[in-house]
Amino acid sequence: MDNNLLSAIETNWYGFVASIFVFAILFLLARKRIGFGTRVLIGLGIGLIAGIFFQYFDLETKAISTFGSIYVSLIRMLVIPLVFILVLNSISSLTNLEYLRKIGIKTFAWFLGTTGIASIIGLSVALLFNPGQGIQQDVPADFAAREIPTFSQVILDLVPSNPVNEAATGKVVPLLIFAIFLAVAIIKIGSKKPEAVKPVRDLIESLTLILHQVVKFIIRLTPYGVFALIAGITAHYGWETLQELGSVIITSYVAMIIHFVLIFGGLVLLVAKVNPIRFFRKIYPTITVAFTTRSSYATLPVNLEVITKRLHVSPRIASFIAPLGASVNFNACGGIWPAIVAVFTAQVFGIDLNWTDYITLVLVSIISSIGVAGVPGPAVISTTVVLTALGLPLEGIAIVAGVEALIDMGRTAVNATGTAVTALLVANSEGEFDREAFNSNDDEDDILLSTV
Repeated sequence: MDNNLLSAIETNWYGFVASIFVFAILFLLARKRIGFGTRVLIGLGIGLIAGIFFQYFDLETKAISTFGSIYVSLIRMLVIPLVFILVLNSISSLTNLEYLRKIGIKTFAWFLGTTGIASIIGLSVALLFNPGQGIQQDVPADFAAREIPTFSQVILDLVPSNPVNEAATGKVVPLLIFAIFLAVAIIKIGSKKPEAVKPVRDLIESLTLILHQVVKFIIRLTPYGVFALIAGITAHYGWETLQELGSVIITSYVAMIIHFVLIFGGLVLLVAKVNPIRFFRKIYPTITVAFTTRSSYATLPVNLEVITKRLHVSPRIASFIAPLGASVNFNACGGIWPAIVAVFTAQVFGIDLNWTDYITLVLVSIISSIGVAGVPGPAVISTTVVLTALGLPLEGIAIVAGVEALIDMGRTAVNATGTAVTALLVANSEGEFDREAFNSNDDEDDILLSTV
């Protein structure tokens, strides 16, 4: 029998050596007090170069990808306890339920409003670029369309039936709803018998502090994880995949950049009255982690730190909006991407769309972005709903599947940024945004600068 360890070393030693070498560089940069965000960008740049090199020479990247998988697993480890405790802590600390209703309405209004705008942008750019013209792609033989959950099933999936089981299976939205119920009960009882809920409040506060410390430990690994993830992705896809459906990739990223700059930048400038360039500079750790992990949940711990420590939004606003945004805010997955795939599919299969279809597309995108909360693969489900509503072949989803992972990197970055923008807007309207601290030049948090 072959020795698996020796075989792994023989086929992956160069990836292991390259990883250790890059890790050493990043460690030395941390020792020299180079900023956290700067180290993340350096890790990203080195990862791109390494990925292209490994792909060009057809070298095995299993060792590098393993380091990236470890980083993502450590972050995902935090998602369930973080969502539950933070939502419980942020809501139970409120003095009245009216405040919860007010920030909840504002949060969902921004989430859904920006998703609708994102859908319009995706549709407009797709009609301008015509990504499906001249493309002849065969539908994969093993393609099977995702089944759209019924309305009753969506509602049932959102309602927690067994909180312990929901946590064990990674269902975030039902656990979030359970935490809201507990928090509201604590507020109601606390208004009449404060002494009865004091031990529970103290326990929640202690757990919050402990979780924040664990988050800080893992966030320090971000530059290393970003290098490993982007190197593995670049080496896996290479340039061939980019060439096959390059028009879809270009269309998607143009739409996302427009949404990023004009909508997010405009809201930050005109509504929050802050410098958008300073805003984007402060949140680029969130953008980078979201781009490389392709997971809003995996980005949640970093985004929470960025919103509170770099944007200087109050913790109770951030603790409410950040977990909610990771679950239901799909500007790119529910807005931009379904619109582009719909236009692409119509062009590939020679189907004409009219203005009624365009209006239907936007409305369905907004509605489906609510309905897919908590459903695995929200982009696929949202796109399936939109294509079905327009009577378009679902095979269009299969045709673009080859490049979806590359586009999903940008989609996740847009989603996570949208959550940060919403947190800033809501905090600003509630007087819980420290404008003076935001405008200071002290962008780096001491914890994030600590050496690992």
